[in-house]
Amino acid sequence: MENTEFQFKTNLNCGGCVSKVKADLDSADGICDWNVDTANNDKILTVKSEGITQDEIVAIVKKKGFKAEPLTV
Repeated sequence: MENTEFQFKTNLNCGGCVSKVKADLDSADGICDWNVDTANNDKILTVKSEGITQDEIVAIVKKKGFKAEPLTV
């Protein structure tokens, strides 16, 4: 399967917020790498996917009480 990179506008404002979603994103099947740019005004979450869908990533973030909105390139 082809690797895809997704980006999301989030409300993950700080390291504490990121730590709340870290375990779930780290253990999700289909994610090979991810990071959040908390310095960016839109708090951009970038995910390198190996099969996981945008909807599945949004669901992981929402389950932890945060928002994630896919960015269109």
